[in-house]
Amino acid sequence: MLRVVSWNINGIRSPLQGVVCQEPNNCAATTLGRLLDELDADIVCFQETKVTRDVLTEPLAIVEGYNSYFSFSRNRSGYSGVATFCKDSATPVAAEEGLSGLLATQNGDVGCYGSMDEFTQEELRALDSEGRALLTQHKIRTWGGQERTLTLINVYCPHADPGKPERLAFKMHFYRLLQMRAEALLAAGSHVIILGDLNTAHRPIDHWDAVNMECFEEDPGRKWMDGLLSVLGCQAGAHVGPFIDSYRCFQPKKEGAFTCWSTVSGARHLNYGSRLDYVLGDRALVIDTFQDSFLLPEVMGSDHCPVGAVLSVSSVPTKQCPPLCTRFLPEFAGTQLKILHFLVRLEQDAVFGQSALQLSNQTRVQTLQNKACARSTRPQPSQPGSSRGQKNLMSYFQPSSSRPQASPDLELPSLMGSLVTPATTEEEAAAKVLEVQAKASEAKYEKEVRTLCWKSVLGGPSPMPLCWGHGEPCVIRTVKKSGPNLGRCFYMCARPRGPPTDPSSRCNFFLWRRPS
Repeated sequence: MLRVVSWNINGIRSPLQGVVCQEPNNCAATTLGRLLDELDADIVCFQETKVTRDVLTEPLAIVEGYNSYFSFSRNRSGYSGVATFCKDSATPVAAEEGLSGLLATQNGDVGCYGSMDEFTQEELRALDSEGRALLTQHKIRTWGGQERTLTLINVYCPHADPGKPERLAFKMHFYRLLQMRAEALLAAGSHVIILGDLNTAHRPIDHWDAVNMECFEEDPGRKWMDGLLSVLGCQAGAHVGPFIDSYRCFQPKKEGAFTCWSTVSGARHLNYGSRLDYVLGDRALVIDTFQDSFLLPEVMGSDHCPVGAVLSVSSVPTKQCPPLCTRFLPEFAGTQLKILHFLVRLEQDAVFGQSALQLSNQTRVQTLQNKACARSTRPQPSQPGSSRGQKNLMSYFQPSSSRPQASPDLELPSLMGSLVTPATTEEEAAAKVLEVQAKASEAKYEKEVRTLCWKSVLGGPSPMPLCWGHGEPCVIRTVKKSGPNLGRCFYMCARPRGPPTDPSSRCNFFLWRRPS
């Protein structure tokens, strides 16, 4: 069996934060390895890693038992990015970054690009510059003993911001390029799996609020998926597109099967989300080898949950990883010198330590000689009786003649009598206790008076209003969207967002906060 998992991890370092390890130097590697083991997959594809090559550390790049491949954003740091981790038993025969082939190195690449004449070189370079696609090609063996080629396309498709129409055009161009590359691989005889965050909820059943959305079916991304995917079901006569949505093949009518939720509104608590993550396989592969397709909503750490599939094939690993593997990067392969290579511990080299000690002693002796020489050449101060030269500090002090001299025969009075106090009676002890209590009560009263005085001057925050739906204190939010209300604060229901028919979900209470 071959198990593949895809997860938009929303920052590959995010699930590793807050984990305490006994070995801090190896904490990231241990935690990431544990995460991969919990996903229990032969191939794990991450999206939105949010790391670039300059911040990628060795514990994140190299995990024992796996070989990894990264695609980085070349425009912005901490943005986009995808990564594929393969078990050593599923080592790919080829790996390639990007869809256009412009990033290919002609050594260990997947190939099969098809005709891309409808795009200019600048457009292709822009589509591959954000680190949104990574291909790994594997050898698989079916139950019948036949060896096939399987290409996995790990993608993080762009999000179309309604306020930026140019991003919608970018997203549709990326979709088109993805389909062209996948179809070229199919034409070359390879099986293809497209998995990752496609950033589109295909059907109304895949979105929590599709009924209230205008022109849901007319969305360009959904129309593209209509052409790419076959009609639901695995029957031979029902196919239209070259690929099948594997989850809907096994769960065609399951509602609430979402993979993404808003973290701001707490929508995951009531499963108020959408399905944006998919495992798409070519028709022959899904019909012949797919045994299951699943979601893992119980796995936390991101605003998405992992998705995956199980295939009834076995992987045929290669002996050598493709050149794109991170273990071959100069900073991780040992071919790039580090600062530590130029530092040597003193206890590791006795000769070096002895020579350093001798040099230190010679320097100390030379310093003392220089100081002695400087003292000998310094001019001597003038005599005390001389009018020239610097005076001595003691010359400014003279003994006082009016101060009486202490007589050696004078005896100090005995102080023992004054230090001995009479025995304290019970009345005196009780009086002291009452005095202490009175002082404490007076201090407490003064503190309360000061507190009331400050409260009268500083009123403090006003109490939160109660929402109309539940009668509970609201939460305050700030408008961050550009416009006339940018920076204004408002009150809203504190409950998590959910279906309008669910009484436990957030009500529609809204109130602007009055400026202070």
